Formats: sequence, structure tokens, C-alpha cells
Amino acid sequence: MPVGQQFAELFPVHPVSLDFGEIDKLRALLSDRLLLTPVLESPYLAERCGAGSVHAKLEFLQRTGTFKPRGALAVMAELDRDQLQRGITAVSAGNHAIAAAFAAAQMGSSAKVVMTPSANPYRVELCRRYGATVVIAESVHHAFELVEEIREKEGRFFVHPFEGIRTLMGTATVGLEIAEQVAEFDAIVVPIGGGGLCAGVSAAIKHVNPDCMVFGVEPTGADSMSRSFRSGKPENLESVNTIADSLGAPFALPISFQVCYDNVDEIVTVSDDDLRRAMGMLVVEQKLALEPACAASTAALIGP
Repeated sequence: MPVGQQFAELFPVHPVSLDFGEIDKLRALLSDRLLLTPVLESPYLAERCGAGSVHAKLEFLQRTGTFKPRGALAVMAELDRDQLQRGITAVSAGNHAIAAAFAAAQMGSSAKVVMTPSANPYRVELCRRYGATVVIAESVHHAFELVEEIREKEGRFFVHPFEGIRTLMGTATVGLEIAEQVAEFDAIVVPIGGGGLCAGVSAAIKHVNPDCMVFGVEPTGADSMSRSFRSGKPENLESVNTIADSLGAPFALPISFQVCYDNVDEIVTVSDDDLRRAMGMLVVEQKLALEPACAASTAALIGP
């Protein structure tokens, strides 16, 4: 059985809807553990792509450096005391593992995270700094097999990097914040790895402004969601090949796929060269040094 199919069975898909009343409660619950990240208006990007205005949500200033704690904390906030005692497990190239370790520390629990062989040593060290036990897998697919073994043998709760209603409720808070911070906008561009961020943000944006266009962005070497949109069902990749390791999910899964499918107007892909050009431009013109995944939206905006 494909690894993606194994996890699909843990997350039944129909029907898929997000309760925005509950999401507002979640925002209040997590407000003391998360930051309200700023939005930057960029006249340079607006001129470069011919738009009236362009704003960037600086979520890399969130705790742990990415949006990932939103989903991890949203999931862990529902765990009972017994499960928190047994701890959690997670799988990631880096950002989600760090967020899961952070969330476990925040919730008085423990984390055992599986990381891919491409994981940056600095990210591995950050996980350990938050108190997590780190296991390095042989490959992306092997990482998901290992985390399933840990879940079964140790009774740890699996905090998925992008799938599940609670995860999407967490990422939806990004979209709601953008809608509050930017008075008017007619399009939003969101990176896609597994699709959890794009699913939550797109659902929130369409909830607030149904006429807003939502564009997803994937690396050409990790285009599982693009393939899934074409086939109408979640698809697996045989291999992942991109410098944007944070966007290197090896498959799409039912809930994040369905919510993206319902709310994303179009997906574009960007090459590694597109990502490099965007990263270079952001350093030179905006004085922002970002990882490839964080530059994906800009790469799409000034490219495809």
C-alpha cells in the first residue's frame, strides 16, 4: 500500500468544511503563544509585476520562523492530558519538525520527530533545542514509514505536517489576518507543499471575499497538487527534486486537496532557477534573505 494511501485512511475527506466561528475561538486561544506577523507593502514588486499594490505577509517572523506552529498548536490544543503525557510525533524536512517540537514544549508534552536526510543541520539542532528527540530517515518516503512506526509503538499522537481539519483551522488564521491587515486586494498567491497552508488560507480568503482570486504555487520538482488538480484526486510522486525542501511533500492527501480544489482558482509551477532569481531579487531590492519556499510566491508573481 502506498505511504500516501496509508495516511489518507487516517483522514477521511467528505464533507470538508471549516467552522470560522471555531477558528476565531482558536485564534483567541493561541494568541499568547503566537505572534501577529506584519504585512509589508512593496512598491518595487508592484512596479515589477504591473500591479496597483503588492503586500507580503511576513510569516517568516512567526515563532520558529514559519507559519507551521499555527497548525501544530491547533492540533495539540485538543489533545487530552493522557495523550500529552505520551507525547507527539511528526515528520518533516525541518520547519514542521521545529514547530512540532516548539508546540510540544509549549503544551508541556514531548516530541519525537522524524526528519529527512536533506534536513539542514541547523534545523535539526533547533528541534533538539526545543527538547525533541530527532530521528533521521533514509528518504522522504521512509520518513513517513518511520513516523507511523513511532505512532504505533509508542502511542504518540501524529501531528501531520499539512493534513487534517485542525491543521487547516490553524493555517486559516493566516488568511483571516491578511484580510484584516490589507484593506483591499483582488488576488492572493500562496505556496503549496502538501497544501495545508494554501487550503487554510484559500478557505479563509474565499470566506471573507469570494471574488478574490487565489493562486497556488508549487516547485516543478514537487508538483503533487498540480497533478492532483488535473486528475481530480490526490496523487503521489515517485520522487521529489527541488531546492525548496519545505515544499517537497511527496503526495497530496484528501482533506488539504479537497479544500484547495474547492477554493484555489489556479496553480502555477516555478523552477529552481525561478526560485533562485526571486531569492536574489528579494535580497538586493528588499533586503530580505529567505529560504526558497518562502520566495515561491514572489517567484510566481514576477515570473509565470
